[in-house]
Amino acid sequence: MDSNKAAYLLGLRIDIVSLNSLLTYISKTIQEEEKARLVYVNIHAINLAQDLVWFRDFINASEIVYCDGFGVKWGARFLGTHLPERLSPPDWISLLVKECVRQSFSIYLIGADPGVADKFADILRQQFNGLRIVGTQHGYFDKSPGCAENEAVLQAIQAVKPDILMVGLGMPRQERWLMENWDRLYVKIALPVGALFDYMAGELPRSPRWMTDHGLEWLGRLIKEPRRLWRRYLLGIPRFWWLLLEQRLGLIKAG
Repeated sequence: MDSNKAAYLLGLRIDIVSLNSLLTYISKTIQEEEKARLVYVNIHAINLAQDLVWFRDFINASEIVYCDGFGVKWGARFLGTHLPERLSPPDWISLLVKECVRQSFSIYLIGADPGVADKFADILRQQFNGLRIVGTQHGYFDKSPGCAENEAVLQAIQAVKPDILMVGLGMPRQERWLMENWDRLYVKIALPVGALFDYMAGELPRSPRWMTDHGLEWLGRLIKEPRRLWRRYLLGIPRFWWLLLEQRLGLIKAG
């Protein structure tokens, strides 16, 4: 992406990209047999980047970094940059799948609890006739570099060479796994998707539409999983805005 068409929030680049341009980029990359990582950034990602240098470097080195969260969209506006869309994977993945059917692109799913990726694959096949899902793998395998389980997963992916690899291991595990294995992944598009499989397979109810459309999806998630997510939201959101204020005042650098 053109680095001149980006917002810079607390050390992370966020590309100014629309959904149409994102889908066009995916198709072009696959058709030209190139290789790209398309990663999302929300408030949680920006906070992680303050503490994990490898995570910040991985995001900034990715070919496309897109906004997933109203907090990031509003934060960019606070700093004077307009991000046109909030692109949360559950909202646009069906459009990508339609394009995969139209152009016969193949998909591999990796992540979530045992059986969830398979369930999601079955749902997609029922909804999209002719969709090529060439493999699934749950997320509960040993991801240590060089270990037998990780090697088996890599070999399974290498054997089918999918056009698109959706990785739903949760942040930052999915980014760490992609970083450690990127050179050995024979894929054209790597797409971290967080809890997408759980949402789409019906394992985890998503917040009501009125919440997701008005910047309150975090609250819906917090209500459902308070013990796991309270730090991320009740501490993470104030931290984000405090640091953003410091950036606006020039006390810290944008990137």
